[in-house]
Amino acid sequence: MKRRWTRTTLCVAAIVSLTSCGKQPPKEQAPPVTAVLGAFYREVALLKDMMTSPQERTIEGIKFVRGTLGGRDVAIAWTGTGKVNAGVTTALMIEHFNPAHVIFTGIAGAVDPNLGPGDIVIAERTAHHDMGLIWAEGFQRSGVKNPFTGDENPIFFEADPALLATARKAAEDVELTPIDTAEGQRPPRIVTGVIVTGDTFVASRAKCEELAEALDADAVEMEGAAVAQVCFQQDVGCLVIRSMSDKADEDAIADKQTFYNLAAQNSVTLVLKIIEHLGSQADSAEKALAPVGDDR
Repeated sequence: MKRRWTRTTLCVAAIVSLTSCGKQPPKEQAPPVTAVLGAFYREVALLKDMMTSPQERTIEGIKFVRGTLGGRDVAIAWTGTGKVNAGVTTALMIEHFNPAHVIFTGIAGAVDPNLGPGDIVIAERTAHHDMGLIWAEGFQRSGVKNPFTGDENPIFFEADPALLATARKAAEDVELTPIDTAEGQRPPRIVTGVIVTGDTFVASRAKCEELAEALDADAVEMEGAAVAQVCFQQDVGCLVIRSMSDKADEDAIADKQTFYNLAAQNSVTLVLKIIEHLGSQADSAEKALAPVGDDR
């Protein structure tokens, strides 16, 4: 009786043969994906225009674009305004693109009175300024319980150390759009600090003073801590970067309209420089691990 070899049988035999010889079939490793999320559409549109070979994919009604940017495999998406929108988009990004890390960017209000429109805050840590417990004694901030571990989340979410270090290096040689003032043009400032998040647009100097005193805040916005929380719970490195569009005071709404484009452009410029630095770091790592020769 002749043995009949099916295609499946032949494939299994080939794998067994390789294994028995001490060799495994080669595995192709996909390049690490850098996820970039933007709170406002303009930042995402600017980055999309810089991409090569962009491919769009819609997941649960949200558009994601994947392509090459600054020498890296990048996936970008627009979150929309507010913590729920940002959290949903972040979760879908992590689930479907398995990013090595997440960079979140957009505009914000300056809590620190020394900061103005066009300046940038790189978050060393982020916090929800409106999460906690209100009782007779007042408002007590706390983190919610992590449903995956059962532990209570921290009030502050720390930035990914490697991403933060890369951002600091990128900030040293990036060229941002200068800011027009009554005294003439001035170069934007890039600082590291604390960014706080809440589901309200802050346009009150009194509220800024409260946030500065309670949380040592430098900037306030409506999405960053939600992105950081999802990344924290999924064990994905995260960095939040915000460019100031206003001073979060009583003129904030008018200033946002005036300086939005400038703030968005500066934010995107720094993010692109960070991605370029990440790409150069990856190239250096590959060269260091490459074999020098074959002694066999």
